[in-house]
Parts: sequence; structure tokens; C-alpha cells
Amino acid sequence: MGTVALGTSGTTAADVIAVARGNARIELTAEALAALATSREIVDALAAKPEPVYGVSTGFGALASRHIGPDLRAQLQRNIVRSHAAGMGPRVEREVVRALMFLRLKTVCSGHTGVRPEVAQTMADVLNAGITPVVHEYGSLGCSGDLAPLSHCALTLMGEGDAEGPDGVVRPAGELLAAHGIAPVELREKEGLALLNGTDGMLGMLIMALADLETLYKSADVTAALTLEALLGTDKVLAPELHAIRPHPGQAASAANMLAVLAGSGLTGHHQDDAPRVQDAYSVRCAPQVAGAGRDTMAHARTVAERELAAAVDNPVVLPDGRVESNGNFHGAPVAYVLDFLAIAAADLGSIAERRTDRLLDKNRSHGLPPFLADDAGVDSGLMIAQYTQAALVSEMKRLAVPASADSIPSSAMQEDHVSMGWSAARKLRTAVDNLTRIVAIELYAATRAVELREGLTPAPATQAVIEAVRKAGVEGPGPDRFLAPDLAAAEAFVRAGALVAAVEPVTGPLA
Repeated sequence: MGTVALGTSGTTAADVIAVARGNARIELTAEALAALATSREIVDALAAKPEPVYGVSTGFGALASRHIGPDLRAQLQRNIVRSHAAGMGPRVEREVVRALMFLRLKTVCSGHTGVRPEVAQTMADVLNAGITPVVHEYGSLGCSGDLAPLSHCALTLMGEGDAEGPDGVVRPAGELLAAHGIAPVELREKEGLALLNGTDGMLGMLIMALADLETLYKSADVTAALTLEALLGTDKVLAPELHAIRPHPGQAASAANMLAVLAGSGLTGHHQDDAPRVQDAYSVRCAPQVAGAGRDTMAHARTVAERELAAAVDNPVVLPDGRVESNGNFHGAPVAYVLDFLAIAAADLGSIAERRTDRLLDKNRSHGLPPFLADDAGVDSGLMIAQYTQAALVSEMKRLAVPASADSIPSSAMQEDHVSMGWSAARKLRTAVDNLTRIVAIELYAATRAVELREGLTPAPATQAVIEAVRKAGVEGPGPDRFLAPDLAAAEAFVRAGALVAAVEPVTGPLA
């Protein structure tokens, strides 16, 4: 399980994933607790003054013009949480909610929010207890933070609303807190606002998508190599000197991965045999260029994620010189753009993988393979409908690639008149990553079958390792038609778990 020590800075993507997916425990460092106490003293001093300070002694958003007296401030903080917990639709996944809460806690611990140490400790206690607030799909516009999702999390800290316990059962949050000996918090000046005002949901989903895509891009390099091999293509186009003269780093990495998988193959280089061809089709020959562009897109997105991880996103913020200043750092545009960019790259990777699969199944373009890789074509349909499924997934990927961040819809009586829609970009990217996993799995299924049908030719050692591993995982090889969905599900699970990459690396060495 492990432990993540949370200070005022230095949180990494690995920390986020450890808490979100690995249930790592969180410990607040002495540095963080001291920073929390210091910033709280500043907020308390401002709260005692007669002059209104936004977020401390005023209303919020379009209602910020009203000065709130000391007797109503605790009610003000409770009310903002209750009223903003207005999400609707299906529940958001547990790992997303844990990432959301942890990232908000990370910002709270920066010392720029004015939240009391005991509130931060309660946030850590809730996460450590495995309590997950019920957060809904709809409610964030990606500006002024992921307001509704974060509000549902803050509601749990207050002992209100619903949450899921470590046993997976949804119960009233107050009951769950009591069962784990956690006292509900009573929010004071600024604290309700500070718990809601962050890009934490979209950032958490970006970080997890990047982790998944890193494995998927390596997996796609492997399946592209297997398809090239099954089509008796040439690996000469993967030579490093060819990619050096167009120095995109992602392209070079993808080509190197494919070349490593194909080392020692007895299938490559037969493109001049029975039906000579000068070049392989684009979907085969240009695989490193397409996958490489996606890798470079990920590199940019990772830079944005790292910058956002280093940020303290709140409004207003407590500055080291004691000022509490309003700002617009909660606007999700930087994160929203790269979430959309990744969805575009993922759609293109899925599209080229589907074209390669279709080529394997078409007897007019597969260079001697049976139609649809069927055992007895006509009696058997082979993988015909597996490609239909892949095509449907690709079509959905193209729809998911339409940018959310190009949209904006005004809210809060035109006070919040331009929003990022970053949460929506993140939600559709998660679906795109899931679909891409399935698309790569179908290419894997087709390519391994096609390689095995090349009797008399010896595949590369890495390819043979993949075939052996995938067969042990329950994905059956060539033969008469059978119920196909279980095979595809097993292939999907194989790719999703990173097993495809794990199968080749003992032969190839670590993939780039």
C-alpha cells in the first residue's frame, strides 16, 4: 500500500496514482502543518477586521458584493458546500474521486488557502479510511474549479451526503465517519470556498490518463510490429538513420520499439516474393510517425500536468507577505487543452490500428492470408465482426476527439462568463483511453492469429513470446469459429494490465 508524505510542495504524479489507485496512506508533514497554521493566522486576522475580504467575509461569485457579519460566516461556509453539491448523473469512479480529494488536500497543504490544520487532517483521515464521497458525472464547467465534484467531497467532511465505505457499500457520510472515529468538520471563514476552488478533478484524470497512455502507446508499437510481420512487410523503414533526419523524439522511440520487436524475424522482408511491392501501406509504414506524434503530445501534456501539480489553485489565495488576493488561477484552460489534445492523438492511434487490422483480414491486401483469418472461409466468418467492433470503437473515438475546451457557456449571472469545460474534456478522455485499449487488443488478437497462420516462417523471438503469453492468458489461436467475445475480453484484459509490454521486454529490453 505504501505511504505518501504530503508537504507544502513536491507532490508527484506517482503520488497521485499511489493514492488514487494504490490506496496509499497519507501523512501530513510537520512542514505542511506549520504552513497551514501560519496561513490560518492571516485569515483569522483579516476576519477580525471590519473591511470586507472576498471569500472571508463576503458572499461568492455574483453575490460577492454582500458583506457577511461574523455571526453568519460559519453558516455561509456550510451553505456554499451544500448549495454547490448539485451534481447529477452516474457516479464518478472511485479512483477519480480519490485523486480529486488528494489533489485538493495537496493545495490545502501548500499554505496558500488559509484552511486550518484540523480540516486538512480530516481530509487525510477520510482518504486513509477508504471513504469515497459520491460524486456525479455532471456539475463542473472547469472554471472556479471543479465546483460540484469538490463540493460533494467537502460535504462528506461535514458528515453530510452519501459516501462509499471501504466495503463498497454506499451509506450516509455521517455514519461512515462515525464508524471510523472521524469527527465531522465545522467550517470557518474561507474554508468552504477553499475546498471547492480547484482544477483537481481534471488534473487527476489527466495524470491517470497519461499513465495509461504510456503503456498503451508501447502496446500499440508492439501490435504494429506484429502486423507488419504478419503482412510480410519490410522493417527497413524503421532504420534509426531514417528517423534521425526528421528529429521528432516520439517518432524515433516508436520506430526503435518496433525494430526491437521485429529483431530476428523470419517473416519480414518477404515483400518482394510472390507479389512484389515497393512499399508497405501507410498504416504499416507510417506507424512510427503517427504513434510518435502521439508520444510527443503526451510529453507536452505531461509538462502541463507537472506545472499544475506544482500550483496552488484557489481564490482568493494567501500570499507569503500576508495579502489575501483574488485571482483567476482556477480557470482550467491549460489542463483542458491538453486533455482534448490527447483525445485527438488517441483517436488517430486507434484509427491507424483499425486500418492495419482490416488489412490483415482482406485477402486482396493481406499477401496470402485466408479471408478474415478464417479456418474455412465461407463456413467460418473468422474475425470479420471483430473488425466491426473495432470500427465502431474508432468511430466513437472520433466523436470523443471533438474538443470540449472549444466550448464555453456563461454562468453565475455572467460573472463566470467564460469557462474551460476541462472536466468534460477529462471525462471523454477516460472513455477514449478505454476504447483505445480495446482497439489495440483487437489488433493484437488479429495479428497473433495471422502470424501463426504463416506456416513455415519463423516469427521474431519477441513475437513468439507475445503469442505464448497471450495464449496462456486465455486468448485462443487459429481454428474454427467460436464464441468470440470471451477471447476479445481476455485480449483486452491482457493489454489493460500491461501484460503485452511485459511479454516482450524480457526479449527486447525496456521499450522506450
